[in-house]
Amino acid sequence: MTLITLVRHGQTDWNLARRIQGSTDIPLNETGRADARSAAGLLADTTHDAIYTSPLLRARETAEIIAGELGLDAPQPVADVREREFGEGEGMLVAEYLEQYGDWLAPVPGAETLGVVADRALAAIDVIARDSRRRSAPRAESVIVVAHGGVIRSLIDHVSGGTLPRVGDVLANGSVHRFEASPGSLRLLEQAILV
Repeated sequence: MTLITLVRHGQTDWNLARRIQGSTDIPLNETGRADARSAAGLLADTTHDAIYTSPLLRARETAEIIAGELGLDAPQPVADVREREFGEGEGMLVAEYLEQYGDWLAPVPGAETLGVVADRALAAIDVIARDSRRRSAPRAESVIVVAHGGVIRSLIDHVSGGTLPRVGDVLANGSVHRFEASPGSLRLLEQAILV
């Protein structure tokens, strides 16, 4: 068993403007850096063995701040926990996106579905958990993975059978979500600790 703590990256100027980032590589703003330090504070009472991150700058910078605060080695990048590709919707304001496409599940040219995002994220989490079990056997290892709202939302949706998160639930920047990973299984322990 591996304890996986997923952390949503800190705020960016595009988050503040409610603009869809997707794979656009936007840096944290000062509030985002504070979000990362707050997330590290929430994680400080638990021992963590490693930290992984999406390769996108906003997640990578969040992970670097958390690693520094917790005394962990440098974050290891994992490509498949990057944010959902939004295709033609990328860069749009959320209100414009919803007006044009109707909802988050609508097909958008060039965009990934939430199912595709969940599949690639689940595969990445499985690899992380397998690697951690090899390092830590026989004890359970605890790792942090800094990712994105779309990725975390797709994983919560998958493990809850589509009942969580509820429509309108916001996964705050810097929020913490705890899972337990076993071979072929992922279980949600805590939906979110908001900062």
